[in-house]
Amino acid sequence: MTASAGESTPGPAIDPVVTAVIANRIDGIVREMTNTLLRAARSAVISSARDFSCGICTADNQLLACVEGLPIHIFGVHEQARAMTVAHPVLAEGDAFLHNDPYTGNTHPADHTFLVPVFVDGEHLFTAVAKAHQADIGNSIPSTYHAGAKDVYEEGGLIFPSVRIQRDYRMIDDVVRMARSRIRVADQWYGDFLAGLGAARIGERRLKELCAKFGTATIKRFVADWLDYSEQRMMASLGRLPPAHLVNDGRHDPFQPMLPEGIPIHVDITIDPQAARVTVDLRGNADNVEAGLNLSEACTVSAVLTGVFNSLDPDIPKNSGSFRRVEVLMRDGSVVGRPRFPHSCSLATTNVADRLVNCTGAAFAQLGDRYGIAEGGLGMGVAFSVISGRDHRFGDARYINQLIIANNGGPASPRADGWPNYGLPVDSGVVFRDSVEIDELKHPIEFRHLRLIPGSGGAGRFRGAPGGDVAFGPKEHPVTVIYPCDGQHVPPKGVRGGRDGQTAAGWHISANGLAQQLDNIVRIDIAKGETIRGIDCSGGGYGDPLERDPRRVLNDVLERWETMERARDLYGVILVGSPEEETLAVDLDATRQRRAELRAMRVAYR
Repeated sequence: MTASAGESTPGPAIDPVVTAVIANRIDGIVREMTNTLLRAARSAVISSARDFSCGICTADNQLLACVEGLPIHIFGVHEQARAMTVAHPVLAEGDAFLHNDPYTGNTHPADHTFLVPVFVDGEHLFTAVAKAHQADIGNSIPSTYHAGAKDVYEEGGLIFPSVRIQRDYRMIDDVVRMARSRIRVADQWYGDFLAGLGAARIGERRLKELCAKFGTATIKRFVADWLDYSEQRMMASLGRLPPAHLVNDGRHDPFQPMLPEGIPIHVDITIDPQAARVTVDLRGNADNVEAGLNLSEACTVSAVLTGVFNSLDPDIPKNSGSFRRVEVLMRDGSVVGRPRFPHSCSLATTNVADRLVNCTGAAFAQLGDRYGIAEGGLGMGVAFSVISGRDHRFGDARYINQLIIANNGGPASPRADGWPNYGLPVDSGVVFRDSVEIDELKHPIEFRHLRLIPGSGGAGRFRGAPGGDVAFGPKEHPVTVIYPCDGQHVPPKGVRGGRDGQTAAGWHISANGLAQQLDNIVRIDIAKGETIRGIDCSGGGYGDPLERDPRRVLNDVLERWETMERARDLYGVILVGSPEEETLAVDLDATRQRRAELRAMRVAYR
């Protein structure tokens, strides 16, 4: 039997220099696919915010390369490749497939995935994959996030379970017509459709060229060696961890009226360094809920892997080789596990998945002071809202798009402060932030302000990044704003003595300036002269704030990351002079005394 790419091929390992060259060439192919999709897409959520990912799978459905992909998107695309081969046992050159089914390997219905099997000399060697979050998928509401959907029927989007869209490189127009007849912004969707398909075809072309240059036998040998090398790197990193059994709990905010108590999240982690294996047991989580918050299997696994990788060597290759050392145990019919049809997975890539990433990564901090990570800012609030309406500049044409202009402060780690432009735990800063100017050009809205909030990050030896504050409104016709914001009740947690981050919030501000606080599931029409304003979460801190170097606290105040009051009250650092006159300095004697006082107060409160 002929070995397919990804199977262990007999023979000696290829030269390590050649291995490095091919590995970088393959990463280069993924980057070219990425650049193609970024530059060719029509919607701002793809062309500005970069809410998409590209990757390459082997013919036996192993993830080979996913450089610069969003973790929540890309860590499970090999399961979509598997769904393609199961649904279509006979593949041919020139085929292409559209897949967005969360019950057979996809993340959630809004992520349209383009799968192109790559043939070399008549043999299926690879599958090129491009996955992109759509501005609209025909849901029953004008948003790709339907938090209130009791099931997939109420959600309403079109589902394509590995549907063939091209045969012999020719488009199957029936599928395109079906989508165009249902999606609100059909021309915009079709532009994104062609961009995604084009990115996958670029991958196909470049992989064929790679095989022609190095030879099919060498490429097959490389695939086996690269996946084995990735597994060995993972084993080495896990082998340096202490043996442990870690338990951690989190909670998604209440969502009224469906989930008045929120959603509890439980992770049970066993680290076996001798076997170089991590087992993450999620079977203690609740059953599926009648809301759009259920995780798909792909999102469950991807969120766990993201939390695990956040605690390991950053340069371990992320592919099926390294994934071999992580076992995820889950139940069918669980909100954190495998969804039971027809429960909705509309928000599977964000809310509960963000909590699962945080819960997993923070659990590793229980190992000791050099391990784990605090919880990162989360919540799909005002700055992540889906906006829609009529554009007066273009004959009242319909528009719909998701804004991604939030920052959601990043978590502190054992070695660094949080990253301000973190975004969400599930994308780990890979998604771009929109440009204010581009958003105002593309949509009939204008921003009132966009700013960071000094002193909002979780204090710690290393501090969480601050949250943001954004406000916008329509230029003419009303704009419909929809968002499902977690993080308004339960903040991102600090670890190892670090303080929690700030919670999120949202307000509707009337034309006369009256502010009304909004719930965390919002659908609201904002009229001309009115404003919607939102505050992002900040990241949690890592370690005791009283152990932060006073010189770093001084710099934080000078750069407006922190305030004079928090320097004194949380960090125990006494500053003298004036920041405006640039004469601010640390009073070391007073700082030592203040920190001693704060430590004594802690003892007294215990």
